[in-house]
Amino acid sequence: MKQFDSILVANRGEIALRVLRSAQQQGYRTIAVYSEADARSPHVQMADEAVMIGPAPVRESYLDMDKVLEAARLTGAQAIHPGYGFLSENAAFARACSKAGIVFIGPSPEAIEVMGNKAASKRRMLDAGVPCIPGYQDEDQSDEALMSAARDIGVPIMVKAAAGGGGRGMRLVESLDDLPVALASARSEAENAFGSAELILEKAVLRPRHVEIQVFGDEQGNVIHLGERDCSVQRRHQKVVEEAPCPVMTEALREAMGAAAVNAAKSIHYVGAGTVEFLLDADNNFYFLEMNTRLQVEHPVTEMITGQDLVAMQLRVAHGYPLPLVQEEVSLTGHAMEVRLYAEDPANDFLPATGTASVWSPAGGEGIRIDHGLLEGQDISPFYDPMVAKIIAWGEDRDIARRRLLRALQATTLLGVPSNREFLIDVLGKTAFAEGSATTAFIAEHYTDQPPVQNVPSALHLALAASLLYRAALSESRSVAVSVLPGIEGYSGARALRNHYQFGEEDKAVDVYLDEVSPGDYQIQIADQLLMVSWVDEDKSSVRVSCDGVQLTAQYSLPARGTVQVQLRGMVATMTNALAFTRGDEAAGGSGTIVAPMHGNLMSLLVSVGDRVEAGQDVAVMEAMKMEHRLCSPVAGEVVSVYASEGEQIASAAVVLEIAAEE
Repeated sequence: MKQFDSILVANRGEIALRVLRSAQQQGYRTIAVYSEADARSPHVQMADEAVMIGPAPVRESYLDMDKVLEAARLTGAQAIHPGYGFLSENAAFARACSKAGIVFIGPSPEAIEVMGNKAASKRRMLDAGVPCIPGYQDEDQSDEALMSAARDIGVPIMVKAAAGGGGRGMRLVESLDDLPVALASARSEAENAFGSAELILEKAVLRPRHVEIQVFGDEQGNVIHLGERDCSVQRRHQKVVEEAPCPVMTEALREAMGAAAVNAAKSIHYVGAGTVEFLLDADNNFYFLEMNTRLQVEHPVTEMITGQDLVAMQLRVAHGYPLPLVQEEVSLTGHAMEVRLYAEDPANDFLPATGTASVWSPAGGEGIRIDHGLLEGQDISPFYDPMVAKIIAWGEDRDIARRRLLRALQATTLLGVPSNREFLIDVLGKTAFAEGSATTAFIAEHYTDQPPVQNVPSALHLALAASLLYRAALSESRSVAVSVLPGIEGYSGARALRNHYQFGEEDKAVDVYLDEVSPGDYQIQIADQLLMVSWVDEDKSSVRVSCDGVQLTAQYSLPARGTVQVQLRGMVATMTNALAFTRGDEAAGGSGTIVAPMHGNLMSLLVSVGDRVEAGQDVAVMEAMKMEHRLCSPVAGEVVSVYASEGEQIASAAVVLEIAAEE
């Protein structure tokens, strides 16, 4: 048996936290590694010890084997768990761990090598009697050999990079005339992505399901499977939704696919957690696709229906102990679904997005599990995968799981950076998905237009945006108030202040008018619609309001001047008040621009055009809610413009005057 009581996790984000959590529960001392960009990340804080291993770029940190091994030496780590991605399927790293006397928590380097090459793995599977898609996986990579094989296979054909995954180096060819171009482009992409231009050809199975079997092996030669996961809903060959069990699975089919997956693992003497992936056609014929020699991103759905901790099983097997259960003891209970929450912009072709998670509030609830490594206020880095969380739901049956997951997505809030949250909500609501009939063609068939989800703010979104901006202005005004008469705060006098906001592009601008009828009660007019909004409760990022007698909760963020984000009934709308940038204010907030901090009356102007002022000098006095607010100059210089008059009612953020700063 291999003895170790300390584990270094060679990863970051949610999977690092996931592994650390199980390791600590099992009593291990845990060590994290991190890049300069991740110095304040949750996995660093959770680990017992942590070592900085380099700059943000992955090749200088998380992919640098020497730095990871040096961190293990420095902390006395006796084992390394690679998580997924990065070094998890790197045979050279597994060998380096062994050479350094460190237990690699994963399969043997030989198993990683065989299954890391699509051509070699397919040849091994054919020898093991595992059903494979008809195709070509020989070593002769000449165009002549590939063209000849393609003619024998017949179109449609998939051209695939032998060494790769994730859809890179992959082309669908529907006419043999297009094959030469597809070969050239796939070779180039494969060489750039994986350092190998080797290709394979496979008969294209159109509209299949993507079904994978979770397998586990130990050093005694035992291999079991823990059921299947359906990962058919994909975009650009990247999984979007995963669920277990597969909606169309039968006991006979599960037994057949499970046996094939176990045979695949046994043929390479597999030890640890692995996943054998298959394509399943409409007639229940299944074909080997590839094997992932690591823990999968979607492993939580298997944990939720089997009750097994797969990371704890990995640690047990890594010691050399036999598996904790036999095949007959594996049982599947209920249904689980997982979605991947990405920081990406669906309206911009799903490109990864960066920014600050100004509000991050993951949902809870019955049957809900959220794996994430995100802190509120944390920057989303451009250096790493844009997945920020996995949201998982379990239910007694598939529809309960789906509804719980839908509700959890609607209740989860991520503001400050674009995300695919609403796209995921839309996917779960599609009839084809709800009925369990989605195949790998689902996204292409249901999302032909861009963007896939239109975020058009409702009247209530607009009403809340105006109310939040108004309240923010009042809060700011109180913070700079120099005097207030006791007992009359909130009193606005005989003159009603109607506050005007304008949201949207110029050709589609919506005018919103707000009147505060009493403290916390607002009458809001949008076109011919009149809404009554009353504040019930509020914290730093959510508010409970009553609108025309209906109470509901919204989440919000005020990321910039005049801009508010509101999440209501699961939908986020970002709205900017165009009137906050009026009166020629093209550089509002600049060094010499004085803007009104709130809505109110300009009681007096203390300077005129041509006057010289000192930094900190009072230049105007405003009154709102019977509080006086003195506006002072942030710079020394000359008053060059005055945009308001004494006695005038002016809006929050309106420009009052401008000062040319002295050089």
